[in-house]
Amino acid sequence: MNILLWHVHGSWTTSFVQGKHRYLIPVNEARDEWGRGRARTFDWPDSVEELPLDQIRDADIAIVQRPEEIDLVPPSLPVIYVEHNTPKGDVPNTRHPLADRDDVVIAHVTHFNDLFWDCGGTRTTVIEHGIVEPKARWTGELDRLAIVTNEPIRRGRVTGTDLFGRFAAVAPLDVFGMGVAGLASERITAYDDPPQHTMHEQLAQRRAYLHLCRWTSLGLSLIEAMQLGMPVLALATTEAIAAVPPDAGVLATRVDTLVEAAQWLIDEPEEARRMGERARRTSLARYGLDRFLADWDDLLKEHTCGSR
Repeated sequence: MNILLWHVHGSWTTSFVQGKHRYLIPVNEARDEWGRGRARTFDWPDSVEELPLDQIRDADIAIVQRPEEIDLVPPSLPVIYVEHNTPKGDVPNTRHPLADRDDVVIAHVTHFNDLFWDCGGTRTTVIEHGIVEPKARWTGELDRLAIVTNEPIRRGRVTGTDLFGRFAAVAPLDVFGMGVAGLASERITAYDDPPQHTMHEQLAQRRAYLHLCRWTSLGLSLIEAMQLGMPVLALATTEAIAAVPPDAGVLATRVDTLVEAAQWLIDEPEEARRMGERARRTSLARYGLDRFLADWDDLLKEHTCGSR
């Protein structure tokens, strides 16, 4: 199958393009948000081809991830909309921008998103994340804590940026992602947009992983950290409560509980190892790549055949 797909969410797309199809990615001279082409910090297979949008003529289906992409899809091409994000605005009454349409399927990445978005009469489904298993493995020899996040300064309370200092008081904090350079301080080290494999190697050396997002869809970096074998300290919000089972980490809405747990894992590396092993086992079972690709193949086949 030939699939038209914009390069929007690099981590999710990295998993999606591991399938058996041909993936057609728009590219433009500026390589901006509407034409990034192939990824430069993720490993993508040769089945991913970058072409100017006006040269993509043989697609069988379009996967869109932003409402604005709908108008760019060639007429009569079946469309599946991937909803990565939690709703904003008058939650839980936020209407989805593609609500009440009969020409698109909305594929949510979490059941939490499906529950909270008001999609009206538009057909919805849920395909949970699946990731390429990281090669690195947790060692945890560094008495440091790690976070992966994008644009934490701009997003502020959404990503829990205001909480970083409370954990940095327990142990030095390393923050990886895009737009993190401005966080650098005596107790916080920023690693701005490193290649994915380098980030995984660095994460695996840190004692524990922090997931401090107040309101967000389930971050793939959390799943990656768990598959590395890292213990998780997370706010008990959105889908995190389903992704992190007991004995794989500590979840709470009381921040002091998580700060205390961070100190505990810094002081007790063997407990961190035990929790990380549980995190890895459960994450591999729930968020494996084979299940993810099989679920998508079923939806692609159904929606393509049903639209013709």
